[in-house]
Amino acid sequence: MTFDEKICTAAEAVAAIRSGDRIMVGSFGNSGYPEELVDAVAASGLKDLTIISNDLGSPGIGLGKFLTNRQVKALIGNYYNWNPEVAAARNAGAIEVTLVPQGTFAEAIRAAGVGIPAFYAAAGVGTELAQGKPTAVFDGRTYVLERAIHAEVALVRAYQADTLGNLAYYKTARNFNPLMAMAARLTIAEVDQIVPAGELDPECIVTPHLFVDKLVRKVKP
Repeated sequence: MTFDEKICTAAEAVAAIRSGDRIMVGSFGNSGYPEELVDAVAASGLKDLTIISNDLGSPGIGLGKFLTNRQVKALIGNYYNWNPEVAAARNAGAIEVTLVPQGTFAEAIRAAGVGIPAFYAAAGVGTELAQGKPTAVFDGRTYVLERAIHAEVALVRAYQADTLGNLAYYKTARNFNPLMAMAARLTIAEVDQIVPAGELDPECIVTPHLFVDKLVRKVKP
């Protein structure tokens, strides 16, 4: 793939996703979520998706569109309070929900990106979240073994990219995006601006281009 071939439309990028895929989506609420990529997935007809995200938006809004459209098989995340449809669907047996403490969630994604298969964490010990997981004691404290979280696809949002695919983020909109960009086989980045290679300050680049497979310039204001 040449650098120019990374740049495409949201519809072209989403065409690489398959029903049944595990998809990471960067966001914290509506901050830093790839709006046009989410809309493209919602309109795609893809089914049986496992969505790995901090939350699932609100009913029919943001990532919540996936659940409203019945595209979701399972969720992996930690903060679904904004979307009561999640609890309703889970209690009805329509979807599976795996809750992961937020710090563990972030570390499990980071671990996947750097090749660590599992790690020990203190959060969740002694609760239902630790049931069935191995534990170990270090320095007199019990920890639970957590597995790294991988995905087939990551949909991330950045502020700027250059034509190579290097990414820079804007304040809190950065959230889980850099971690997810490293933890998937295919990373699609939605960005506000694409500039020529060499124009980004190297000190501002958070995600190197080698992690980015497709670039989509955001069209909506």
